[in-house]
Amino acid sequence: MMRARLPPRHKPEPTIGLINVVFLMLIFFLIAGTIAPSPDPEMRLVSLTDLETRAPQDALLLMADGRLRHDGQEADPAAYLATLPEPRIARILPDREAEAAQLVALARALREGGAERVMILSERALP
Repeated sequence: MMRARLPPRHKPEPTIGLINVVFLMLIFFLIAGTIAPSPDPEMRLVSLTDLETRAPQDALLLMADGRLRHDGQEADPAAYLATLPEPRIARILPDREAEAAQLVALARALREGGAERVMILSERALP
């Protein structure tokens, strides 16, 4: 009498152990975060909402209508570059309504005029 062979058994993967380890780590970090000491209740942290911000003195302002201003006066890229110390790092502060094509053309003109780097300044987003 011949016996039929059974197919070989596959060993199960040890995923349960891995899940347990990850779960224990999650619990540990949750507990460690709640136990962490908090600052003194009488302490008041610094608030930056009341700060008055201004454009940097060496920034070239690109107005919505395409005009350029530097130090409160009308300017052009060549005159602006002449005021920058070496290494020449040009800073452009564009108006929110300025056209992107104007901004790109201005950045290109500043690079061709001798600026080593062109930085475009913007408003920091709120969290």
